[in-house]
Amino acid sequence: MKKISHIALSVLLVFMLAACGANEADSPSGNASPTETQSAASSSAETTPTSSPSADDAKSTVYPLTEKDATGKEITFEQAPETIVSASPAETEILFALGLADRIVGVSDFDNYPKEAESKPKVGGIVEPNTEAIVAAGADLVVAGISIKDTALDNLRTLGLNVVCMNPRKLDDVLSDILQLGRITDQQTEAEALVAQMKADIQMVKGVAETIKPEEKRKVYIEYSPGWTVGSGEFMDELITLAGGVNIASDVQGWSQINEEKVIKDNPDVIIHTLNLVDDKGNKLEDLIRGRSGWGEITAIKNDRVVGLDGDVLARPGPRITQALLGIASAIYPDSYQ
Repeated sequence: MKKISHIALSVLLVFMLAACGANEADSPSGNASPTETQSAASSSAETTPTSSPSADDAKSTVYPLTEKDATGKEITFEQAPETIVSASPAETEILFALGLADRIVGVSDFDNYPKEAESKPKVGGIVEPNTEAIVAAGADLVVAGISIKDTALDNLRTLGLNVVCMNPRKLDDVLSDILQLGRITDQQTEAEALVAQMKADIQMVKGVAETIKPEEKRKVYIEYSPGWTVGSGEFMDELITLAGGVNIASDVQGWSQINEEKVIKDNPDVIIHTLNLVDDKGNKLEDLIRGRSGWGEITAIKNDRVVGLDGDVLARPGPRITQALLGIASAIYPDSYQ
């Protein structure tokens, strides 16, 4: 397998975000993601606090507040930001989940969840956001994600903007990011409630995984984009492990081009792929997987254990990451999540 570079990963993520959005309407009937069936009850709870905290329960941030972001930069806030721009879909989902919709004045071109995000002013891509649009928005806080270029980040900071950059690599990082944004925006109570709900889902999946004997653990292959899989060091690999599966690509680091012969040799029990994604010729990813030479002998394909999951849910390290965990877990061990 060939490892993908950080810049190439950013480009790949841009392609995947665009492709997933463009093909949303093409979802085949009868091929619903396990996310939709196993997590329906918790979906709204993970993106919106279940109830407004009382005045006695609310936890207030004390300002001035100094926070260190993923780059090590310390940013001081004299008061809660009143206007916020998000240049990353995952972080946008966090902000909406914290009840900050009224304060959001700009989002990236790829933001499509929740629905309200689509109507917000756009500030460009996730790799190189539109600096002029961000400045024009007059944001007190700019939130950037894992894919932003260092030069673009430096440029925004040179203009005196308060930019908090997130770089979540693990599930705990996502939870920490939610709590940090809760502190910065004076939405601590909402952030803690959201994290508690997510931790409950995580513990439920862990509880099921603990009942699986080592010799019964199923081998998993995940293909997020045509010809690309993910190994150790990324949260998708962590989700497979938490669910009690064994990622056949865990012997490589990060995003990697696949070796078709190696996948055949590893013989996964389950194949997970991005739902409704097509290549540049219009071929569906699931059809590509099933049609590769020799892959018909793979256990997952012979047993029809090829499962499509929503690409946005899988890829975004935000509030819906536990939906991704539940979707992966139910794809690997469906009998345990009925």
